[in-house]
Amino acid sequence: MHRVKLLNGEFDPFTLRQTVDAVFSMLREGQRGWLCTVNVAILMMMRSDAWLQTFVQRAALVVADGQPLIWYSARGKQPLPERVTGVDLIDALCGRAAQERKCVYVLGATPDVIQKVADKLRDRYAGLRLESGDGYFKHQDAAARADRIRTSGTDILIVGMGVPRQEKFIEEQWDRLGVGFAIGVGGSFDVLAGLRSRAPVWIQQIGMEWLFRLVQEPRRLLRRYLVTNSQFIWLVCRALFQNKRA
Repeated sequence: MHRVKLLNGEFDPFTLRQTVDAVFSMLREGQRGWLCTVNVAILMMMRSDAWLQTFVQRAALVVADGQPLIWYSARGKQPLPERVTGVDLIDALCGRAAQERKCVYVLGATPDVIQKVADKLRDRYAGLRLESGDGYFKHQDAAARADRIRTSGTDILIVGMGVPRQEKFIEEQWDRLGVGFAIGVGGSFDVLAGLRSRAPVWIQQIGMEWLFRLVQEPRRLLRRYLVTNSQFIWLVCRALFQNKRA
């Protein structure tokens, strides 16, 4: 299945279930790779960060974590079927891992937060093989952390350390990690631990989850959303105008 090009990004036209199926299919076949969940902010970040752009392009799977991307794709010949979020992926992957006896490692956040996440996932999915580690380590300690992950026998590594730190950790330590699949999920651990509320489904469906998050974290997100959302709207309008002229 061909990827769908949206501005400077290319996305796999997968539902959440198809994404999980693809991950476990690759694991069964002995293939390795990483998965990127790309929202509007990350897509705009990629435009000014050549390294991040290349990292995403090299991903085995790329899914759209943003309703505006789904709407924009509907203008093309192959619309993206649905939004695939980091939080939903964590749940779905852990549920399947419990069934197939795969080991999952969650890495990121503070020691207290990641412990809460690990406890919730173990309670939710009986028999889940799960290891965890916080994301507060220095760059010079990254190799030791990767060694710990490899010796744990991890099949799926889920990293929530923010973009692009989580992506840099995955690429720099890729050979040392030895995992089958790695996934960056940004701030999803804070949501799972209950530190941040997730937007109600109807707010997600109308593409206003960014505003819901902004209300919770105005200092951290205000400038980012003002810049990236404005840039995205401008680029989409320009692309639509150029397509119409063509």
